[in-house]
This record gives sequence, C-alpha cells and structure tokens, in this order.
Amino acid sequence: MFKPKKILVPTDFSEYSDKALQKALAIAQQSGAEINLLHVITQEIRQCMSDYCFPIEEFQQFVDKMRTTAQDDLAKELEKFPVSKEVKITTEIREGVPYDQILQSQAEKGSDLIVIASRGRSGIAGFFMGSVASHVSKGAQCEVLLVK
Repeated sequence: MFKPKKILVPTDFSEYSDKALQKALAIAQQSGAEINLLHVITQEIRQCMSDYCFPIEEFQQFVDKMRTTAQDDLAKELEKFPVSKEVKITTEIREGVPYDQILQSQAEKGSDLIVIASRGRSGIAGFFMGSVASHVSKGAQCEVLLVK
C-alpha cells in the first residue's frame, strides 16, 4: 500500500480546496506524512504601467502586503480543521502561474503526493486552456489525487 511521506496541497481558499485539504489531513493522519500547504499568488504585479512607475518602496510594500494577507489566510484555513494540529504542516506562498509553481514546489520539496481540488473551468475556455488540476496531473512527477 502506498504511504506518502510528503503531501503537497495547493489551495486557492475555495470550498473545493477545503475538501482537498480535509482529504490530505486524513491521509497524513493515517500515514504519518507531513503536509505542505501552498498558495500561489496569481496576480501579475508590475512596478511600471504605461508611462508611470511606482516608487520601489511603495511597490515592495504592496507585494509584502499581498504576501502577509496570503499568510494570514493560510493560518485561517488551518483553523477550520482542528485535526491540523495533529499533523506536521508547513505553509508556502509563491507568485506566478499556479500549475507551474505547484509543479516546481513538488520537485523542490520532494513531495510524493499532490492532493488537489478537481474543480475545473467550464465552457470553451476550459476546453482550450485546461484547468490547474489538469496541468498538474499531466506534469507531476508523483502521484496526484484529484478531490471532487
């Protein structure tokens, strides 16, 4: 039977991600695995737009605020699940394209399981672009559990 040691759980703080985290916590409790809870900030942040650039100090304050907010949201996410206190959990924040950052984190941290919400896009955009979960399942170098 497969017993993961390191589980990566990407979250966008949606109810779908909550279900994935809940499943990962149950697996971690049974297997003794540790969890890396990852949030990817997807907003493209630019210091300069057209003919105006924010001063570097203001720009850095804005980026720092986004990261602080994300860190607070990760803490609130874990508070929803009392069982999270019984499992070793680390949190991580990255910036960029979600599926790229998820795959990069998996490779860097040596995760042997990714538990991700299967919520996909609908309509024509989903057909052509695919969902984050689809890209992750295609590119992952480990097992992927899609949670509905």
